[in-house]
Amino acid sequence: MKLADFDFDLPEELIATRPVRPRPAARLLHAEGGMLHDRHVRDLPGVLRPGDRLVINNTRVIPARLNGERLRETRDGSGRARIEVTLIASEGGARWRALAKPLRKLAPGDLVVFAEGLEAVVAVRGAEDVVLEFALVGDDFDAALARAGQMPLPPYIAARRPADAQDNDDYQTVFARHSGAVAAPTASLHFDDALMAALRASDVAFTEVTLHVGAGTFLPVKVEDVTTHRMHSEWGEVSAQAAAEINATRAAGGRVIPVGTTALRLIESAAKEGAVQPWRGETDIFIYPGYRFQVADGLMTNFHLPKSTLMMLVSALMGTETVRRIYAHAVAQRYRFFSYGDASLLIPGNA
Repeated sequence: MKLADFDFDLPEELIATRPVRPRPAARLLHAEGGMLHDRHVRDLPGVLRPGDRLVINNTRVIPARLNGERLRETRDGSGRARIEVTLIASEGGARWRALAKPLRKLAPGDLVVFAEGLEAVVAVRGAEDVVLEFALVGDDFDAALARAGQMPLPPYIAARRPADAQDNDDYQTVFARHSGAVAAPTASLHFDDALMAALRASDVAFTEVTLHVGAGTFLPVKVEDVTTHRMHSEWGEVSAQAAAEINATRAAGGRVIPVGTTALRLIESAAKEGAVQPWRGETDIFIYPGYRFQVADGLMTNFHLPKSTLMMLVSALMGTETVRRIYAHAVAQRYRFFSYGDASLLIPGNA
């Protein structure tokens, strides 16, 4: 299984840099029973069956991108340098692991000042990232980060425009409850309160789980034999209530459809012998063709980057040839791609 098996040509103009409004106005490519249907997200109440359950990720994106100044005592006054930091994971307490540019300008003991009242000391510098120890914790840290930070837009958007105030709303889902993600569970960006009410009126249920999406979701696959790729770890939790709801839906004959690859990876991590167990911890589950799904009967997801682990995941669900056909159709019909783009509803033939 080679990396080239998951490649496709994508015109740059199809990469969305802003979402559509209202959120459910995004297009939806519905693939089920060997057929492709061009719809909109707002059509979901008429597409899903009564008794289906949508599993959504209630993580909240933090404004993880920070610009600061390194301060170091030097005789010649060269101790100042501009630094850009993206927080990627809490290390507990006041410590955060972070990506830094330029990394070479940081050393243990350096002070980095991001804004008045928000500064950190470099505790560790690794080959690819740093560990920063901030002077604040808890609510004080959250408040300072909200003032100084920016939404960590994906590289393919950040390369085209800087984050702005509108992204504080656009890059956050209506389900956002628990802070900790540095990337949005983007399939959920298409929902609003009106759509949720319409789905509930159609007897479609919701279950919330939490997976704090890490920056590793954007890391490229660097190996030609994809089966040797190692996934990044992300922290997640499936509560006892969430597990019971999912298992009850399966027992009643309803379909369990995660909204987003993060929710899918989490419930599959928590599955054992076809049932979901309460679960909490780090997951590095890697789903690629040949994987046997235990819980998920389908998936709602956005359109993904070529050669990405997410392309491998949807190929595992639908079949590699089917995914090629879906993506060729999406390109030909000018669907909008990636985090702020349109969505797909993928239901394999056995669901």
